Amino acid sequence: MSSAGRRRRTTSSITPSPTSSSSSGNQESRPSQLPQWKFSQVLGELPAPAAGGHRNGPAALQDDADEISAIEFDGRGEYLAAGDHAGRVILFRRTDDDDAPPQAWPRAELERTDYAVAPPPRYSFAMEFQSHEPEFDVLHSLEIGEKIKKVRWCARPNHRSLCMLSANDRTVKLWKGRSRNARRRRKGTASGAGAPRRCLCKNRTLNGRPRNTGIGDVGDGYSAKCRRVFDRAHEFNINSISNNCDGETFVSADDLRINLWHLEVTSQCFNIVDKKPADMEDLVEVITTAEFHPSSCSLLGYGSSSGLVRLVDLRRSALCDQSVRTFKDRQSRPQPSTFFTEIISCTTDLKFTGEGRCLLTRDYMNLKLWDLRVETSPIATYKVHEFLRPKLSELYTEDYIFDRFSCCASKDGSYFATGSYSNTFKVFSRTAAQTSGTTLEASTNPYRVQSHAPTKIPVLFSSFSLGVGRKGQDGPRSDGKEEMPCNMASRVTHIAWHPMENFIVCAANNSLYMYHR
Repeated sequence: MSSAGRRRRTTSSITPSPTSSSSSGNQESRPSQLPQWKFSQVLGELPAPAAGGHRNGPAALQDDADEISAIEFDGRGEYLAAGDHAGRVILFRRTDDDDAPPQAWPRAELERTDYAVAPPPRYSFAMEFQSHEPEFDVLHSLEIGEKIKKVRWCARPNHRSLCMLSANDRTVKLWKGRSRNARRRRKGTASGAGAPRRCLCKNRTLNGRPRNTGIGDVGDGYSAKCRRVFDRAHEFNINSISNNCDGETFVSADDLRINLWHLEVTSQCFNIVDKKPADMEDLVEVITTAEFHPSSCSLLGYGSSSGLVRLVDLRRSALCDQSVRTFKDRQSRPQPSTFFTEIISCTTDLKFTGEGRCLLTRDYMNLKLWDLRVETSPIATYKVHEFLRPKLSELYTEDYIFDRFSCCASKDGSYFATGSYSNTFKVFSRTAAQTSGTTLEASTNPYRVQSHAPTKIPVLFSSFSLGVGRKGQDGPRSDGKEEMPCNMASRVTHIAWHPMENFIVCAANNSLYMYHR
């Protein structure tokens, strides 16, 4: 990776929030029930585009390897991890706590700070390490990419150790990071407002890529080492991993199976869900995502391509082929069944909210909130891509209909967020009467939602692993069709909510945009 690319990744640029004058025109259009979000920070932002919407100079050549493919806060929000297409994991540390007033300050100064508005969380680069490398599956004659699919934090054994799981298509690795100078922060750099912190790796190849030595790059007093490798257990691509609240086990899910692992055992795992039929021609659905309950270590929820969300109990049987709850919207107004019905109803992400009392699911069109006690219909349905329903044929032809969008929720379960096209994301309120939400742009001015010129840009890859139901249905492309109402090539697919505060981070290409209220 070039030095310019590494500087983009490790540099933290902080700009002031938009002034009231710049957003006064949109003030009336914002729903009063929703919080007013302000730009907080951007990490790895590229230079602004030149006139006409095109980037000029070296910055115009964006490296696809730098595109962020996974983001995750740790349990306390002290650290933020991001994975990219090149198999790297980048860690950012919260630094605004370093500016807390010391106890030696005069009492009058401490009382004055009590009335000041608490600053939003601020993050700076901590370290970067190479988690996965390209591999070749000889048995299936298949190339396995290094792209990071998921990153999940594990329970921290002490304040200096950081444990996390990272996964590509076939392998899950347990990494342990360590802060050697957690109590010794340099004044000036701890604020994260200035100089970039470049990663230095002693083991480099001729092309600039770090060797897979099991030891990560060393940042400002940080290092990472691979402790466990969980592999050779998935025949299909891994789509999700989830840690159990018992702190000892986790699950990894692919298209047809969900495996249960122990963090200390790599030689074996337990297959708890198996959807593989005796004849693959009889396959009717695939597993798309899986998530453990946040407080009950025996409950696991997983979604499928048919739109069903199942809740299983690991205490009932070794193979969880029978679910204790099956969530399906049976009371909504039925839509005409078409070829695209199953594709757009595919569950792409799910999260437990409200301390595990509710379930948040995302499909291509909607964001749905479920009560775990009610299986027949969701509590609320939030429209995200309803304006694209007349364009399903064009979306299918260009493979955009297979895009997978994640979702997240606030700590108390009152607010939800998910990504969309045109470099935007939406925030919804559980108590608001309207379900359209607030649309924000992933930029320094979130309320400046620009109307991008529709452009036909070829898609790089499809997100639906098996393409169930496709079977040669690709129709001829028509040049006379109307253009899309939004920029389909620019999308926000990964988004995360701070576990303690009203603070959102979303990934746009190779940048992380952060917002607070």
